[in-house]
Amino acid sequence: MTSSSHPLALTTATSSLSFVQDKDHCRRRHLCSYRVLSEMATVGRNVAAPLLFLNLVMYFIVLGFASWCVNRFINGQTNHPSGMGGNGATGFFLTFSISAAVVGIVSKFAGGHHIRSWRSDSLAAAGSSALIAWALTALAFGFACKHINIGGWRGWRLRILEAFIIILTFTQLLYVLVIHAGVYSSRYGPVIEIPTTACEDLGTNQGRRPARV
Repeated sequence: MTSSSHPLALTTATSSLSFVQDKDHCRRRHLCSYRVLSEMATVGRNVAAPLLFLNLVMYFIVLGFASWCVNRFINGQTNHPSGMGGNGATGFFLTFSISAAVVGIVSKFAGGHHIRSWRSDSLAAAGSSALIAWALTALAFGFACKHINIGGWRGWRLRILEAFIIILTFTQLLYVLVIHAGVYSSRYGPVIEIPTTACEDLGTNQGRRPARV
C-alpha cells in the first residue's frame, strides 16, 4: 500500500510541475506577442493624431464661418454691405455645414480618447462618431458643389466655407480610413488583447490528465 502510493505522489508532483512550467511559457509567449503588436500599432497612431488635430481646427473654422453666415441669413441680411451674398442653395449648404462642424468637433473628443488609449475597445466610439461626421460633411460637400454650380455673387466668407468643406470631405475620410486600418493590418490598428484561453485550456487538459503509475 505504501510502496504504491510513492510512485503515484511522485507522478502527480511531476505532472503539476510540468503544468506550471507550460502555463508560464504560454503566458510569456502571449506577453511577447502583445508587446510586438503594441510597437507595430504605433504607426497608425502617429498618422491619425495629426489628422485629428488638423480636422479639429478646420471644423472650428467651419463652425465660425457657418455661424456668422447663418445669423445673416436668418436676419435677411444676405445683401448686407459686409458681404455675404448667396443663391438658392445657400440655406441648405449652411444647414449641413454647421451640422457637420458640430458633429465633427464632438467626434474628435472621442477620437482623442481613442488615440490616447489606442485600444480596440475605444475604437467603436471613435470610429462610429467619425463616420457620422464624415457622412454629414459629404452631404455638405454635395450642397457646396451645387452652391458653386448655381453661381451668382457669393461673399468671401461663403467661398472660404465652400473650400473648407471640400477639403474636410477628403481629410475626414482619410482619418476614418486610418483609424480603421487595423482591420487590414495590425501595423496600423489598435492593440488587441490576446486571450489566454490557450493557457486555460492547457490547464484544464493538464488537470484532467490521468496519472499513470
